[in-house]
Amino acid sequence: MFLRQSLALCLLALSSSAWAASGHTYDFGQPAPAAQATRSIEVVLNDMSFDPKAIEVKAGETVRFVLVNKGQLLHEFNLGDAAMHAKHQQEMLQMQQSGMLTPTAMKEMSHDMAGMDHAAMGHGMKHDDPNSVLVEPGKTAELTWTFSKATSLEFACNIPGHYQAGMVGKLTVSQ
Repeated sequence: MFLRQSLALCLLALSSSAWAASGHTYDFGQPAPAAQATRSIEVVLNDMSFDPKAIEVKAGETVRFVLVNKGQLLHEFNLGDAAMHAKHQQEMLQMQQSGMLTPTAMKEMSHDMAGMDHAAMGHGMKHDDPNSVLVEPGKTAELTWTFSKATSLEFACNIPGHYQAGMVGKLTVSQ
């Protein structure tokens, strides 16, 4: 039980320091501080849909996504291509099967973090990808990203079943 609680606490560590430590690199860009954003785009997360359904940005632009969950379920905003989403969906399914991910939130956990070995927990059971953020029902979160090159991407919710139900949108990065 303690290990599950400590792993769940790591899921909530969605800070820029966790991103930097995770060592992830993406060919379409990287996370950025909100202060560097040249514009903000509000994205509403409804149950099984995004509004807007398509977003256009320019290569080199830093965008602050303001994510408002108006649904009744936990949702995710994840930037990537279809293959990346398919891989992330498998990770999210493992988290759900382990009991760490419920339909509405991350599991409640103890606040006693003394003595935990965060580094030994491994990436397999953490939600710390810099291109992704979880948003609980009724909450607002942010993700700021600098897009490095022209490409076609998707923004998606990879919580099991949500992508398949239509919770995916087009993200076009133009020159």
